[in-house]
Amino acid sequence: MKAVTFGEIMMRLATPGRLRFSQSKELELTYGGGEANVAVSLCNYGIDARFVTRLPKNPFGDAATNTLRGLGVDTDFIARGGERIGIYFLETGASQRASVVVYDRAGSAISQVQPGDFDWDAIFEGASWFHFTGITPALGPNVAEVTHEACRAAKAKGLTVSCDLNYRKKLWTPAQAQECMSGLMEWVDVAIGNEEDAEKVFGIKAEGADVAAGHVDAAGYESVARQLAEKFNFQTVAITLRESRSADNNGWSAMLLHENHVLSSRPYDIQIVDRVGGGDSFAGGLIYGLMSGKSGQDTLEFAVAASCLKHSISGDLNLVSLSEVEALVKGDGSGRVQR
Repeated sequence: MKAVTFGEIMMRLATPGRLRFSQSKELELTYGGGEANVAVSLCNYGIDARFVTRLPKNPFGDAATNTLRGLGVDTDFIARGGERIGIYFLETGASQRASVVVYDRAGSAISQVQPGDFDWDAIFEGASWFHFTGITPALGPNVAEVTHEACRAAKAKGLTVSCDLNYRKKLWTPAQAQECMSGLMEWVDVAIGNEEDAEKVFGIKAEGADVAAGHVDAAGYESVARQLAEKFNFQTVAITLRESRSADNNGWSAMLLHENHVLSSRPYDIQIVDRVGGGDSFAGGLIYGLMSGKSGQDTLEFAVAASCLKHSISGDLNLVSLSEVEALVKGDGSGRVQR
């Protein structure tokens, strides 16, 4: 089994511990990005995963590529060129103080890609799944067209296409997102979102939900999932449900509309080390479950457990094994030392 993901990998510069930007005298450098994070998760579970992007020919482009390669991701189709890699700065919140992300990605190598830059027929050779997020087309009209190009090629070769809606208000407005993403959805089989994405991108809101107050209910999102499936003819819709009680403590669960059945996961109470990449780790687990032929319920439980574990790991990448996720699915969430 082989999956392909396409998007931006960025340099992450984070304050150590819970320091504020104004306090920190140093920043910790790692790499991550939505689709790259998914590729790493899939490799962890034994799926061959290929990541496609464009990176500059400099030490940072090399380091990002080597990070992925070292974790088993196929980087053979990463294009090299452009002047810079995108950067994001992270200040991790605590208690009632929210985390803060500052982007410095204008003019990044991938933002300058053009239709025809990638040989999608060669990229999709032997693959059965293609994944992208709503972040990628938000990087510019040219990147949106390349994403369309990739989706067309994927469907022509019979691949299943998934999209994590991933609305980012710092990249575009809801109106811009709706116009662009609506066109892309004709190619998508599996849609993934959080409790706000459907509202921000497509104006579909769960009744009774108050995300800011931490009130979400799986039952309220059944209508959202069904409306999305009907509007865009999705085969599967998954929505993660985060109850943000504080920056440190969240409730975590998800719901799934699959084969016309609505499923809800076991809920988790999580003490957060790092929530960045939590949605990507869910997407990776969901794709793994569907590619592996698991039932809808088993797929959902695997995805939520995988993402629950990600919240305990610093950095964007979900560095957990298949056996660790399966142990949590079976109920071993004690955190006892493994000897």
